[in-house]
Amino acid sequence: MQRLFPLTAALASSALLLTACGGSDSSGAAGSGESGAAVEEATVGISQFVEHPSLDAAREGFLAALEEGGYTEGENLTVDFQNASGDQGTSTSIASNLAGSDADLVLAVATPSAQGVAQAVTDRPVLFTAVTDPVEAGLVESLENPGGNVTGTTDMNPVAEQIALIKQLDPEAKSVGIIYSSGETNSQVQVEMAKEAAAEEGLEVVEKAVTNTSEVAQAAESFDTDAIYVPTDNKVVSGLEAVISAAEAKQIPLVAGEGDSVERGALITKGIDYEKLGRQTGEMAVRILAEGADPATMPVESQEETELVINMQAAERMGVEVPQELQDSAAQVIE
Repeated sequence: MQRLFPLTAALASSALLLTACGGSDSSGAAGSGESGAAVEEATVGISQFVEHPSLDAAREGFLAALEEGGYTEGENLTVDFQNASGDQGTSTSIASNLAGSDADLVLAVATPSAQGVAQAVTDRPVLFTAVTDPVEAGLVESLENPGGNVTGTTDMNPVAEQIALIKQLDPEAKSVGIIYSSGETNSQVQVEMAKEAAAEEGLEVVEKAVTNTSEVAQAAESFDTDAIYVPTDNKVVSGLEAVISAAEAKQIPLVAGEGDSVERGALITKGIDYEKLGRQTGEMAVRILAEGADPATMPVESQEETELVINMQAAERMGVEVPQELQDSAAQVIE
């Protein structure tokens, strides 16, 4: 396993300290979580920007951690899940609805939803997950000290290591095409990181920005590059099948920003596990709901370990020979 990125070792220490903090039982509690802290009834609102496997896994992991902490949907937990279907206007409306609801805590899944919720919901705890750069997105003052009612988990990936995979697959590669959504802050951050990494690898970058999922196919088909890279961009990942088809037709590797995309047909990634990321966020929610933790002093958490995932079926369809040393070092090889 490799370290995700130097988000600071202090984050990991802070997370351990927070996990070690427990509460005591109080009378009138409906139940108790593993920490022994009081667990009463709670309502959680969830705003998700779009449904695709990675974001769905993060949400499911969040709810699983809540249940492990003593909050069971249908018993002492009410969940108000709302999906924006990739539309920013809808996402803003959902944030307004949640601001007027009786939710005790709000979860925002993905950067656009998190930005809307953070602006609208200011009187109760807000958690985010699947957000690449919470500071750049204006969600927190700093990763160590969020400073307001908002904190959560970041899905920042090892972009440089992902770009390096292109040269490991094809040492003769000279260029990479990158598709991203021009309206997503998280994508813009990753593209800048990818461009720096590509320069280090001697790769020319060809960028294609889209405004919605319907433009993804045309952007992918227009590339005349030696590889394609898709960051953790919500709109592009929603239309990933079009990118997969283009990579197969061009017989070039498709490097993805996360493992779910590789399971869907991209060739390779070194990334995080979104279900585990969601669980981290759910554990933070339990500390807030059951123990009274303050989001202002809860550091943004990250996933320390990444996994190399390879889809050998995709490699065959894309006409790419994956070096044996890469296969041997992979945490998951899809045959």
